[in-house]
Amino acid sequence: MSDGRPRSIFAIVVMVLLCLLWTMPTLGLLVTSFRTREDAASTGWWSALLNPITANWTTANYSGVFEGQDMGTGFINSLVVAIPATVIPIMFAAFAAYAFSFMDFRGKDLLFVSIVAVMVVPIQVAFAPMLDILGPRGLGISGQYISVWLLHTGFGMPLAIYTIRNYMATLPRTVIESAKIDGATHFQTFWKLIVPMSVPVIAAFAILQFLWVWNDLLIAKLFLNSGNATVIVQLQQLLGTQGQGAELLTAGAFVSMVLPMAVFFALQRYFVRGLTSGAVKG
Repeated sequence: MSDGRPRSIFAIVVMVLLCLLWTMPTLGLLVTSFRTREDAASTGWWSALLNPITANWTTANYSGVFEGQDMGTGFINSLVVAIPATVIPIMFAAFAAYAFSFMDFRGKDLLFVSIVAVMVVPIQVAFAPMLDILGPRGLGISGQYISVWLLHTGFGMPLAIYTIRNYMATLPRTVIESAKIDGATHFQTFWKLIVPMSVPVIAAFAILQFLWVWNDLLIAKLFLNSGNATVIVQLQQLLGTQGQGAELLTAGAFVSMVLPMAVFFALQRYFVRGLTSGAVKG
């Protein structure tokens, strides 16, 4: 290895096996997306790989996905939902994390513990009161994008604050003290010093939040209408009440994976560093 230590054959074998086990369901999904409904119901996906010449391969599932739903509109709706629902909680969480890390105020520890405690509350218990608050008897914004933005912001804020705060706690306080001596305000210190140093954790949480929002079905189905349905809701509607259209879901799953995978590979160099930094401090 680069540091002079010998390579562990056992570790290499274990990692290869784990990678194979992790990718096997995705491989099965990919193979099934190119098989007919009858073949997928009668034999396992591995049989198509063992006998690729005799297997009945087809691309009709992918054409059926685009013909059955307006996927282009669904992608645009998903972007309209996912981008603000990713940026807004990170922006507010970064401000809160800075306050918890570098500012002293009464009740700081109690407030932080309360935010961490909210993380264990299932989001499903909030749907009934949120439907009342955002629905016709409340603000009347249910079915609009802003209602989904508010919900994803509220549900994503606790983990965002916890993660970003733990990372900021590892930053050298001497930098903050030097900025104070130079007369910098908290606002200037935050934007010119803390944010540039916190790019790894911000990017790491942006990946997670974007994937959660993009793949969300429950909130999008409850708080959006058919006119602004996301691509995940449209995929769910491909499945009929009697199970018809099941073969389209495998193809639709890969169609919906394109953009999230692009986001992940674009920011993956920040992912591990952002999540592991601060894991043992704070």
